[in-house]
Amino acid sequence: MITREQIAIVLDHPVHDTRGDKIGEARHVFFDDITGEPEWVSVRTGLFGTSESFVPIHDAALVEDHLEVPYAKDQVKDAPNVDVDAGGHLSEQEEQRLYQYYGIDWDVDPRSGVGQAPGTVGTTGTAGVADDAMTRSEEEMHVGVERREAGRARLRKYVVTEEQQYTVPVRHEEVRVEREPITEANLDAAMTGPDITEAEHDVTLYEEQPVVETRAVPKERVRLTTEEVTEEETVTGEVRKERIEAEETDESGDQPRR
Repeated sequence: MITREQIAIVLDHPVHDTRGDKIGEARHVFFDDITGEPEWVSVRTGLFGTSESFVPIHDAALVEDHLEVPYAKDQVKDAPNVDVDAGGHLSEQEEQRLYQYYGIDWDVDPRSGVGQAPGTVGTTGTAGVADDAMTRSEEEMHVGVERREAGRARLRKYVVTEEQQYTVPVRHEEVRVEREPITEANLDAAMTGPDITEAEHDVTLYEEQPVVETRAVPKERVRLTTEEVTEEETVTGEVRKERIEAEETDESGDQPRR
């Protein structure tokens, strides 16, 4: 349980869940109006700490430099959004919504387990001890990165035609007249047939011609991949700070001369 003396250590320090994951930064601590004990802590969440979620603090523990709460990170981030009035108090309706969300019995004091009637739980106030001190605040610049689409790339396949030349040998047949003298060896073949007559003899000639045939042959595979390149960029912003000055007045309400 967090004591009032530990509040200053809790504020603006990290808040972790039971698994050790950081939920955000502790912004305000709210007290029970009846018991005066810390009841809720508001946690800044989101990329730039723009969201603020409420989480019960009675079962939380201060571990080294951070606050550890017995609730999961996503559960805290999804807690109901509640409004705090001008006096820094939660209404009973808002507090009851938070109790129900975190599964805490509204009719039982979460610190002692002693039963109590609904509505007797006092609304909570802002962090700090009731005194005459003035709180000075200043803005802090939180810089993050966001992922956005920068462009698109695609693979497109198209066909181009190019002319290629190849030299191939081709063969063809030509007629050649061969004369053979009559000898004893071919005399019988020469004497067959009529003695004197007209005759014709045909010879078929052949030649080769080049033939072109194209076939699609796979040559390579192409794909698109992405790689991350880290660059450093400098960003500039303006933050506001509060300053506190002391002014003295005399009994008449005028400022004394210096």
